[in-house]
Amino acid sequence: MPRGAQPSYLGRFSSSVATLLFVAFSNSVAALELSGLVQGNLIFADAEPSFVNSGTGILRYDDDGLNLSQALLEVTHDLSSSFSASATVNAYGDGDLRFGVTEAFINWKPLSANRIKTKGKVGFFYPRMSAENVDLGWLSPYTYTPSAINSWIGEEIRIAGVEASLFSPGRARRSPWSWELTGAIFGANDPAGSLLSWRGFALHDRQSLHHDRVHFAPYPSVVPPSQISGPPWVEPFHEIDNRLGAYLGAHLRRAGGPDLRFYLYDNNADPLQLNSQRLYAWDTRFLSVAYAQEVLPGLTLLSQWMHGQTDMGDSLVAVDFDSAYLMMSLARGQDRFSLRYEFFEVDEADEYPRDPNNSDGRAWTLSWRRDLNNKLQIGAEYLWTRNTAENRATVGVAPRLTQQQLGLTLQYRFGR
Repeated sequence: MPRGAQPSYLGRFSSSVATLLFVAFSNSVAALELSGLVQGNLIFADAEPSFVNSGTGILRYDDDGLNLSQALLEVTHDLSSSFSASATVNAYGDGDLRFGVTEAFINWKPLSANRIKTKGKVGFFYPRMSAENVDLGWLSPYTYTPSAINSWIGEEIRIAGVEASLFSPGRARRSPWSWELTGAIFGANDPAGSLLSWRGFALHDRQSLHHDRVHFAPYPSVVPPSQISGPPWVEPFHEIDNRLGAYLGAHLRRAGGPDLRFYLYDNNADPLQLNSQRLYAWDTRFLSVAYAQEVLPGLTLLSQWMHGQTDMGDSLVAVDFDSAYLMMSLARGQDRFSLRYEFFEVDEADEYPRDPNNSDGRAWTLSWRRDLNNKLQIGAEYLWTRNTAENRATVGVAPRLTQQQLGLTLQYRFGR
C-alpha cells in the first residue's frame, strides 16, 4: 500500500472535503482571512536521543541549537451567513514530514434566535477536548510545550469525519451557564495507541501532519519478523478496518467561572486488522475531563485527566493509560507566568513478556512569555522530567531517565 493510502470510502470522503475546501477558498481570494505565526527557539537540551530521531527520549530536542519550532498559516473564509471554511498548514524544522496540513474543515453555524442552537463541521480536525491548546493552530497560550496529554493528542488523535452539536449560550436564557452537547463519527484514526504502547507519553509541541510518520526506537520486540514484525514508526491517520469510530462530548461553562469539558472517545477499531505496512488497527478508547477557571484576577487554574485503554492483535499488546496535569498561569500586564505539574503512566495488560510496555513519568514545566507588541513575543521555558520505560533495556538504555530542557523563544504573529 502506498504511503498514506486509505480504503476507497475514506479516500472519496477526503477527496470530497478537499474539493469543497478548494472551491470555497478559490471563489473569493480577496475575502480570505489569514492568521499565522513563526516561532524559533534556542534550546539547551540533554543529549538523550529523542524519539523524533528514533531514540528513547521523550522530549523533542536532543541537542543544543537554534530551531524552527513552529511555522503555521491558518486560512479562513466565510462562505455565507451559515458556512465557513478553515484550513491550517504547518512547517517544522524536524521530523519525517516537514510541511503539511494539521486541520481542514467546513463549519456550519446557522443564525438562530432559539435558546438551543445547532452547529456542525465536516473534514479533518481535532476534537475540542483540550482547555490548554486553545490558541491559533491548536497551540497553547500558556506554555510552549503542552502537557503529555495534549502532546499525545497532537500526535495521534485527529479525525476525518462529521461533528454535530447542540448548544445554548447563557445569554439566550438569561443564565450565567452555557452548555453544549457534541458528537462525531469518524474514520482514519485506527493506529492511534501505537505510540503510547511502544514509546509511552512524550512532551513536545510538534503536531503530526496529515500523512506524517512518527518514529520511535527500533525495539527488538517490535521490529523483527520473528516477533511482532512491525515498523518502528506509526502513521496515525489511516483507516484500516473500514469501521467508523465515534466520540461524545459535553461542555459546561459559567460566565466568570469554570469551563468544563467531558469527552468519551472510541475509535471502534478491529485489533485483528492490519495493512500492508503492518500497521495494526488499535482498539483505543478513553475518557478526558478538562477544566479551566480564572480563580483570581489574572490567575487561571487549568487541569485535565485522561484514562483509557488500547490493544491490538489477539491481546498481543494491551495497555491501560492515565495522565493528569495541574497548571497555574498568572497574567500581569504583558507577561504571563505558568507552572505545570503532571504525571503519566502506561500499564501493561497483556501476557506477552518479550514486549514490555510499562512506562511512567513525572514532569514540571515553568514558562514565561512576554508580548513586546501585538506581533512579537519573547519567552523562556524550563522543563524537567523523570521517566521510566521498561523496553529501553532491550536496546541497551537505562529504563529510568531524568531529562531537562531549557528553551529561549522568539515568536512573530499576525492576524488573530
